[in-house]
Amino acid sequence: MLFNSAAFVLFFPAVFVLYLILPKRIRPAFLLIASYVFYMSWQPKYALLIAGNTLVSYIGALLLERYAGEDKHFQNIRKRIVTGCICLSFAALFCFKYFDFFLDNVNAVLRAFGGEGVTNPLNLLLPVGISFYTFQSIGYLIDVSRGTIAAEHNLIDYALFVSFFPQLVAGPIERSGSLLKQLKDLKTTTPVTMEGLSSGFALMLWGYFQKMVLADRLSILVDGIYDNLPFAGTVETLVAAFGFSLQIYFDFAGYSAIAIGCARMMGIHLMQNFATPYFATSIGDFWHRWHISLSTWFRDYLYIPLGGNRKGRARKYGNLMITFLLSGLWHGADWTYVFWGGLHGIYQIIGDLKKPLEERVVERLHLKKEAGSFRVFKVLVTFLLTSFAWIFFRAESMGQALLLIRQMFTAFDPWNFLNGSLYGYGLDRMEMGILLAGLLLVLFVSKLCKRRTEDFGNLLYRQNLPARFAVMICLAVLVLVFGKYGVHFDSRQFIYFAF
Repeated sequence: MLFNSAAFVLFFPAVFVLYLILPKRIRPAFLLIASYVFYMSWQPKYALLIAGNTLVSYIGALLLERYAGEDKHFQNIRKRIVTGCICLSFAALFCFKYFDFFLDNVNAVLRAFGGEGVTNPLNLLLPVGISFYTFQSIGYLIDVSRGTIAAEHNLIDYALFVSFFPQLVAGPIERSGSLLKQLKDLKTTTPVTMEGLSSGFALMLWGYFQKMVLADRLSILVDGIYDNLPFAGTVETLVAAFGFSLQIYFDFAGYSAIAIGCARMMGIHLMQNFATPYFATSIGDFWHRWHISLSTWFRDYLYIPLGGNRKGRARKYGNLMITFLLSGLWHGADWTYVFWGGLHGIYQIIGDLKKPLEERVVERLHLKKEAGSFRVFKVLVTFLLTSFAWIFFRAESMGQALLLIRQMFTAFDPWNFLNGSLYGYGLDRMEMGILLAGLLLVLFVSKLCKRRTEDFGNLLYRQNLPARFAVMICLAVLVLVFGKYGVHFDSRQFIYFAF
């Protein structure tokens, strides 16, 4: 059940109304049932998988609590419990997401030495959201083992934490210390407020606008160029590279906005997942703004336990590369994703190494680091670097990524900006105009939200009631009119559902 589907348009209002009128004590149980109905709309049998994942981490946390204490024997038992539960969770993730990738590489090695390939005995369909809820449950287990939170005894409350439908299939990856507490409080409080309803609904509309008006439009242009790469030149490949940078942002940020807004309407606050990442002034700054729930998860549960930056520069750089390579692999079972992650790791290392040189250049040239021009320059460089890395993320193979880069630098055709050939990739002149107008609107709103340090929903709620209604009506009309404009603009699946 996609957020941008007719089924969800019927599902969420029905769930919301029942959520409001049902007794408080049964709200968690009701939301748990609704979440499983939401998840089972894709593949009913995979509800057993998320239920199994939930039970493993739930029982594991209770066992950790049982063997709490300073006794060395108990500490060894706790380590085995954490290791065993994490291995079970990752075993399911490996079988469904990475087994094909593993087998393909084994077969490649076997064939290189003259052997025969092994037939895949599984051929499993990737369950939607498995990477997200696996990381969420593992984070909870690690928090319990560290003593950060207490083990949850109520199975319904914990199962709802793992499967809460707004953020189930593509995040944000929530921490138990925040979301689980809010879900437990539903039995005693009424968290729904007019502010939450208004700002949450506005944020949902803003998410739909980003997804259906911008991301889906950009996908047609980007896909059209990628499908014709051998004939594309510099202009087309640049448009494809920068277009995908914007497409994946509007797609994922749009999903996150809908998820956060949906939960906020019910009085539940999810963490911010994006903070204008393309305004970042460095790659490090970019990762403080992009997919915040995932980047902080890797920081807290992988990078810091590996030693972080506490054990010398060489160890720090090694930890960075391990973290980013695994982050790439988390996104997908292909070497293109691993390369994308590794490239960001290299960016981080180079960024750290060049700091002394940058300081000397700034001093010698008497540059003003606080000047707007200096900041704009750094933002542009960061956007170029991230867009280059996105080429490998989007490409279906390393060969396709290298082909696009080669065409970008060898098939010089600047006249294609002016001769109308770009209109042959699925967007005519009017559609391109709608896209550009939408991009300008998002740029304006993003700058405004950044200045006020609020998301769109909260920013709009601060305005007078007539202005709020006018903006929300305009957004709804824009989504309805331009979100599905013609046969080519049917709603498409959110990109991050594949991860």
